[in-house]
Amino acid sequence: MDLIQQLNGHPNHVGDHAVIGIVTVSDRASAGEYEDEGGPAVLSFLEEGIASPLTVHYRCVPDDKSLIEETLIEMVDELGCHVLVTTGGTGPAQRDVTPEATEKVCEKILPGFGEQMRAISLQYVPTAILSRQLGGIRGNCLLFNLPGRPKSIRETIDEIWKAVPYCVDLLEGPYIDSVDNVCNAFRPKSARRR
Repeated sequence: MDLIQQLNGHPNHVGDHAVIGIVTVSDRASAGEYEDEGGPAVLSFLEEGIASPLTVHYRCVPDDKSLIEETLIEMVDELGCHVLVTTGGTGPAQRDVTPEATEKVCEKILPGFGEQMRAISLQYVPTAILSRQLGGIRGNCLLFNLPGRPKSIRETIDEIWKAVPYCVDLLEGPYIDSVDNVCNAFRPKSARRR
């Protein structure tokens, strides 16, 4: 399933068009046993927090390592995602394999993403130490794993995204402009367009 959504961006943005992928990893959601809530939570953040125009690709796949890897590779290599966000499959359960699939397809791992996401979640729940989220790079794309629950997704992505646009700059991707009152992304003064 590939839902393509075009977001026109907010008025007066200074950003470029970017391509962002969302992959929900869930056996039950992919089988239609319940409606995916993780992917829509990420999309809601993008609609509110990103000022640049976006093309958003969405997939919902089961907790199958090979299939997750194939999906991530396709979204980066074929669809040209600049940022790829996964949700779900990051816990200690036997079927939770999203971090392993992400690590397999990445050329570089960015440990700070996982460290910061766990630090954020620990402010809310002690079980955040069970999360195995990580971030990494494939080609010119930043990939990172979010938790599966909408509340946790928003707690995490609203903070993590502050580092995302500058990371994309360093990967020679598009200039992604954020909505400051939702997510005041950091860039050194020399890298700002305003």
